[in-house]
Amino acid sequence: MPDCLARLEGADEVVVVDGGSTDETSKVAVQTGATVIVAPTGRGFQLRAGVASARGDWLLFLHADTRLADRWLEAVQHHIAEHRHQPACFRFRLDSDAWQARLLECAVTLRVRWLGLPYGDQGLLISRALYDASGGYREQPLMEDVDFVRRIGRRQLRVLDVAAVTSAEKWRRDGWLRRSGRNGLCLLLYAAGVSPARIARLYG
Repeated sequence: MPDCLARLEGADEVVVVDGGSTDETSKVAVQTGATVIVAPTGRGFQLRAGVASARGDWLLFLHADTRLADRWLEAVQHHIAEHRHQPACFRFRLDSDAWQARLLECAVTLRVRWLGLPYGDQGLLISRALYDASGGYREQPLMEDVDFVRRIGRRQLRVLDVAAVTSAEKWRRDGWLRRSGRNGLCLLLYAAGVSPARIARLYG
């Protein structure tokens, strides 16, 4: 999370939602000037809580293990000025030099291009007006990003030419094939109607 916060210089407001961490998440966030709030564990719950606390007309959602590459602020400002009613996300990248990382990045690019389905680790930039009109994130422990993108219209999202660099620690720890396979299985189960709570137990 420190890397994520360090890259947000220039943002009008930063809200960190702590879902029950046992490390120094809140302390580090406060030291950077961020607003810290506590919410129930589960990304859907935490994202909704963050929106309730934020004050801006545009919202940028980021995972704690993701940091934005250079020129992100310029790209966001240009998008807001030129594409007033269109949501956007960033290009997916992993902080690993492994060939498996490059392969996974290509797979994500194709998924977004063909299915219009970015995940939350690509960030989401959306106006508050569209967020509210679309019903916002639902209070569910997982797949909240897929659910929301479906409702705002998957083909609407514009991909900014700036990377959102996500930690590859989960893939290194679990194995590239195992983690990627698990993620794909979760998406298939969700599409088949399995509840997010059951999928969350599988995801770990």
